[in-house]
Amino acid sequence: MFLKQDDVILFQGDSITDAGRDYSDYSSLGHGYPLLIAGRLGHRYPEKNLTVLNRGISGNRAVDLQERWNEDCLALKPTVVSIYIGINDTWRRYDNGSVTTSQQFESSYRDLLERTTKSLDARLVLVEPFVLPHPEDRKGWREDLDPKIQVVRQLAREFGALLVSLDGLFAAACSKAEPSYWAGDGVHPSPAGHELIADAWLRTCGL
Repeated sequence: MFLKQDDVILFQGDSITDAGRDYSDYSSLGHGYPLLIAGRLGHRYPEKNLTVLNRGISGNRAVDLQERWNEDCLALKPTVVSIYIGINDTWRRYDNGSVTTSQQFESSYRDLLERTTKSLDARLVLVEPFVLPHPEDRKGWREDLDPKIQVVRQLAREFGALLVSLDGLFAAACSKAEPSYWAGDGVHPSPAGHELIADAWLRTCGL
């Protein structure tokens, strides 16, 4: 089984992971998919004494995770590390002209994984970023985001991490409801979108 006794599960990322958490509260999980996952795991496996932590910070890119990785990951000594990063590495290109190439993104992401595997005996879960075609201008983001999604997939293979393939799952979900139903701005999930992420994460981990 993926989970072990006394596991410490750390969720890292940007605003999608952050989901309004209270930065002053060590145990705050926010209102998104980390909270949903924590609730389901706590209900299903009360005997395992799991600890779930959220250190997502709104607006973060991969390079921002690098800067705070010692404090917000390694020092917490997690046994499961879930990383969900990448959409801001694309978004900043379109809102303020700050470009992160796929090569720069890979270098930052690889550094996170190398430091984690060197310092911790942790199971890795990588969550690929997604964007939905709403509003209309989001369609143009694919050119920048798609190579970064491929980077996440390649790194998951290379580091033996589990991969939560969100981009395809959200695309498939849009056959059942409009993109805005799942993410009003094409990026930040609705409650239903967060549930989709939580469900995908748990299924990927066999839970």
